[in-house]
Amino acid sequence: MDFAIYLMIGSLAGVLAGLLGVGGGLVIVPTLIWIFRGNGFDPTIVVHLAVGTSLATIIVTSLSSIRAHHSRGAVLWAPVLQLAPGIMLGAWIGAVIADFLPTLWLQRVFGVFAILVGIQMAIGAKPSPHREVPDRAGMVLAGVVIGAISAVVGIGGGSLTVPFLSWCNVNMRNAVATSAACGLPIAIAGAIGFLVVGWNETALPVGSSGYIYWPALAGIVVASFLLAPLGAWLAHTLPIVILKRGFALLLLLLGTKMLIN
Repeated sequence: MDFAIYLMIGSLAGVLAGLLGVGGGLVIVPTLIWIFRGNGFDPTIVVHLAVGTSLATIIVTSLSSIRAHHSRGAVLWAPVLQLAPGIMLGAWIGAVIADFLPTLWLQRVFGVFAILVGIQMAIGAKPSPHREVPDRAGMVLAGVVIGAISAVVGIGGGSLTVPFLSWCNVNMRNAVATSAACGLPIAIAGAIGFLVVGWNETALPVGSSGYIYWPALAGIVVASFLLAPLGAWLAHTLPIVILKRGFALLLLLLGTKMLIN
């Protein structure tokens, strides 16, 4: 039964990754927490195990999504390369913070931020026509913020990267595709971070390496890898306004979840 649920959430995560450039943590993390608690895992490590496993699944999902978007020429690789160093540093920092500090305060700050951005995208507010992607230093700083917050709360960086690029007047389809590519360094650095900080945790269940639970990882990545191209196809088929409003709805749901959990 657990493996069937892993396949279902992997399917949804894969479509979201391709369609909206996110890793699917919005779906994966709460579902894994529910399953892990039902299996009687130690409650002190359940959230860390869910977040670490979610980040590890995003490695595979991102690769499938990147391939699909790149084949359509939609990934802007210059911003990816500029954001990646900061993203990886931020994800490492986020993993360390998550191991030592409660995340409630950051969840609520991010929740408010996500709701405000979601409202802005839903009503179609437009950034200044002269606003562009910042210089290299600004991109590294943006990457650190995106990577750290993403690792701490266990989400794919697309929930921050897409609004950031859209705010910089990047076309929505390009923002989604570029965000999918940025999700890979977040996932790699974050997953390694959770693997390392949880390595000596004595309460881990059998089948874990650090804060990564392999049975859940296997079921999720099989389905997400196969369905991410479907999401990418939808991203290049649906009208821009529907794509933007769909992402706005995702942000509103994510923000609400962060505030009430």
